[in-house]
Amino acid sequence: MAKNLVIVESPSKSKTIEKYLGKDYKVVSSKGHIRDLSTKGKFGLGVDIEDHFKPNYTTIKGKKKVIDELKKDVKNASFVYLATDPDREGEAISWHLYDTLGLTEDNYERIVFHEITKNAVIDSFNHARKIDQDLVNSQETRRILDRIIGFRLSKLVQSKTDGKSAGRVQSVALKLIVDREREIMAFVPEEYWSVTAHFKEFDADLATYNHKKLEIHNEVEVNEVMSKLGNSFQIEKVDKKTKNKKSKAPFTTSTLQQLASNKLNMSAKRTMSIAQKLYEGIELEDETVGLITYMRTDSIRLSDEFIKNTYGFIKGKYGEDYIGYAKQAKKTENVQDAHEAIRPTDINRTPEKVRPYLSDDEFKLYRMIYYRALASLMADAKTNNTSVTLDNNNYQFKASGQVIIFDGYLKVYSDYEDTKESILPPLDTYQSNVIVSNSITNEQHFTSPPARYSEAKLIKEMEELGIGRPSTYAKTIDNIKTRNYVDVVDKKFKPTDTGFEVTDKLQEFFSHLINVEYTANMEHDLDEISEGKEVWYEIVEEFFKEFEPAVEKAFTEMEKKEPEKTGESCPECGHDLVIRKGKYGSFTACSNYPECKYIKAEKKEVVEVCDCPNCEGKIVERKTKRGKVFYGCNNFPKCKTAYWDKPTGEKCPECGEMLVEKKDQVKCSGCAFIKE
Repeated sequence: MAKNLVIVESPSKSKTIEKYLGKDYKVVSSKGHIRDLSTKGKFGLGVDIEDHFKPNYTTIKGKKKVIDELKKDVKNASFVYLATDPDREGEAISWHLYDTLGLTEDNYERIVFHEITKNAVIDSFNHARKIDQDLVNSQETRRILDRIIGFRLSKLVQSKTDGKSAGRVQSVALKLIVDREREIMAFVPEEYWSVTAHFKEFDADLATYNHKKLEIHNEVEVNEVMSKLGNSFQIEKVDKKTKNKKSKAPFTTSTLQQLASNKLNMSAKRTMSIAQKLYEGIELEDETVGLITYMRTDSIRLSDEFIKNTYGFIKGKYGEDYIGYAKQAKKTENVQDAHEAIRPTDINRTPEKVRPYLSDDEFKLYRMIYYRALASLMADAKTNNTSVTLDNNNYQFKASGQVIIFDGYLKVYSDYEDTKESILPPLDTYQSNVIVSNSITNEQHFTSPPARYSEAKLIKEMEELGIGRPSTYAKTIDNIKTRNYVDVVDKKFKPTDTGFEVTDKLQEFFSHLINVEYTANMEHDLDEISEGKEVWYEIVEEFFKEFEPAVEKAFTEMEKKEPEKTGESCPECGHDLVIRKGKYGSFTACSNYPECKYIKAEKKEVVEVCDCPNCEGKIVERKTKRGKVFYGCNNFPKCKTAYWDKPTGEKCPECGEMLVEKKDQVKCSGCAFIKE
């Protein structure tokens, strides 16, 4: 009997979901995208510019076998369910599968689930629908725009500068970094002074004179103030207030990447890679299950079922007082939003329970996601805040203190939030209303320039400005780093000379297109397409009409950077030798090319890594023709021992194969052993 066929994106999901669905279903994987724009047509864009930018798709290299197997599965199936990821990209993959596999309106449906749990997967069949073509159009428009901008500007940048690429979002993000660096370079520090009174139990800072803001600019001014101060202070006012400290909303993609960077020292790329594993499924003692909901989202909504279960969990573990009942309305507004926030799939699956089944990084990220979602539904913390104003010859000094009187959500979230207690003495009980300081000191300061962007700050800025989407932040930042456009200094981005050069050249010719406002407006247009309010090809045509003339002008008028001279002369014709860029990196050649084709042979430094386990040779660092690093025996071709990951020289205690370094772990190259 023919089975129902379910097609997902990831192979790791398929086995788990097949267990949930039972014997009447077969679950297979497309292994991500199966098609992409070809490189045919004008400029190799893969679209027909003359026919409303009609795309020309081609099978991705290596995917023909996958497609052939899927076609066989479809032929033998009674019905097909497309279960790709629940976002625009997933919708587009479903459409490509529908088109490539020859499905019809009668033999398929589209299902989505935001968590890989048995209940969620089974329930998704109750909400089966057809492919949303508006979502597909929006995603494909994004792909076409990125192809046009990426291909045309990257070729321009490569021919005129030391840069390697440019992009719709990438170049705007780089501009933010470059603009910030120029602010820092132009910054002129200003002197100012602070004055502090030191008492037995606390300190107070000078704030005002006659209750008006006071600024002290130099040593002369601070000495004048100091000359008018005595050691006795009048207690002018003591304010006591009880304040509520609210928890933060559960994670979106952006806020997860930001806090993972700040608290766990994880890059956005690393964060998303780990989150993907937690979403797709972890093998626990008696089941394989997704631990978190879908990790690409800008929603803070939580499902009613999760809220109800979490309230019960909080009551049972922490007590009724810790339930944040008033927060339910806040978290469930915008109910038409299809996505949820990033949360655990089961609040009873605590980090401590699943710790044995997770790597260190998986545990750290899951723990942070778990407690953020839990804290968002817990009661506010309560603090007693005291502020005191002390007068000294019409100069007002101020001090403040805070004491937590009810920890609320901080009971579970204190590791991720900086909350300091500072206690002030009961100054309102002083009978004399006068307090004497031990000393009064002053200190010189200088204003600081704006800080460089850290990865977390850049993501936050991009989100607030409407540049890119949750799924693009990690890739954008990775591109900027790998293209040598920035250096990372003290975990912050500093533009390189190439980063400055590429940004300045692009701004010279494309400032009307490569800017925050234009890029954000384009994201708005893509949203309008997804809602069926705009025609996709009209958006592309309008853009291209403005973009292409600017590109043609830049190719003609942009000044090409002269290659760097080495100080040596060509041994064949006497012209200067220069450093040129090639497909596989930099090389030294004659400046009189093409008349003289001399290329200087470079001496290759041999980096020995360890002894070869299979002969008396050494494992050395090598590169493929395309520049990818691998590790192979120096006795090649006699000995063909080779590894993609860096070998440690140690052998696996379980199978005897070489241990290698991979993604911050030491693993066996031959089995599943991981060194603790």
